[in-house]
Amino acid sequence: MNIPAIRGIIDRRILANYRIDPDVMAAHLPKPFRPQLVNGYSIAGICLIRLKQVRPRFFPIPWGFGSENAAHRIAVEWETEGKIRSGVYVPRRDTSSRLNALAGGRLFPGLSHHATFRVTEEDVHFSVEMKSDDGHASVHLSGSVDDTFPEDSVFGSLEKASAFFESGSLGYSDSRVPKQYHGLELRCTRWQTENLAIHAMNSSFFEDAHAFPAGSVEFDCALLMRNIPHEWHAQPSICCDSVV
Repeated sequence: MNIPAIRGIIDRRILANYRIDPDVMAAHLPKPFRPQLVNGYSIAGICLIRLKQVRPRFFPIPWGFGSENAAHRIAVEWETEGKIRSGVYVPRRDTSSRLNALAGGRLFPGLSHHATFRVTEEDVHFSVEMKSDDGHASVHLSGSVDDTFPEDSVFGSLEKASAFFESGSLGYSDSRVPKQYHGLELRCTRWQTENLAIHAMNSSFFEDAHAFPAGSVEFDCALLMRNIPHEWHAQPSICCDSVV
């Protein structure tokens, strides 16, 4: 999609991550995507992000729209022109903004669904609950900033986890055309993450026993980002029939 660069502020971004059996995860991916592995596991999760001052880059004043958003993300690889690329496939986006839901796939890359968000933030404590209007997606997360990174994480350290997600800035989402995926790249002026210790985590997507049989998915870690200036840049679409 040919849209101007969009800028704004990431007021708060939580990356809640799961480690998943790669064969199970592969069944949820359309061509040409395949799971990107970390120590033998596929990595997927939910991005719970609040944006503010979102506007076209050429706007001279720091004014713009704000919204709460949730994106289900799967770390993927694919081949194009003989080279392996990496990023994320986003099977679903939900937003508090009816404008975003209407514009998704039309004026802005990727389809979006309208949802209700309930958010509580107190100093280092965070609680985010999302329920989609169509009843197909729900998420509840609560946690606190903590310096102790989970010992059983496949990443081994906050620094390695942070670097992995920083490299996955290119995302592809379903469009209104079958087998065509809209591309969107996130560019942050700085990249800073904190460990978020999770007290409660529920996801209708990852807790679906039909999609993810018992033992195939485990929660891994969560990262927090705050007050990050950023830009969104549209990238060329992928059509699976044209990828070689």
